[in-house]
Amino acid sequence: MKRRIMGFLFAALVSAGGLAVEPVLVPVSPEALLERQKKGDDSTFVLDVRSPEEYATGHVPGAVNIPYDQMASRVAEVPKDKDVVLYCRSGRRAGIAAEVLASQGYERLQHLEGDIVAWADKGRPVETPKDPAACVAALTAGQPAEPACLAP
Repeated sequence: MKRRIMGFLFAALVSAGGLAVEPVLVPVSPEALLERQKKGDDSTFVLDVRSPEEYATGHVPGAVNIPYDQMASRVAEVPKDKDVVLYCRSGRRAGIAAEVLASQGYERLQHLEGDIVAWADKGRPVETPKDPAACVAALTAGQPAEPACLAP
């Protein structure tokens, strides 16, 4: 709980302008991300910054869930040597998470255009966990998502 509060406070501080970090977010289209995934491009790390409950209802295949309000305390889970493609539902939380990452020296930040809504609206693949309740419980506890969050 303390970690979550600290992460939220840090994200709030960053978003309020307390840390003047302006991330450079390169837009990536859903089509371009899907193509990279089809090619097996391992230089991409897809990051879903929505809540565990939202993640469990469906996410971009292969996406890792770190809620935006936990980003500061879990930043070490995000690789610096890959293109980090962030998304949420509308872009606001992805922007906050990008600010936190930028403040920690991340430079290869990208934003999925239209977020999960645009991804799903065109019938692109969406993964859902085989056990949504166990997935949410694991993610909420800050535990590794596997195996509870794996698709059936």
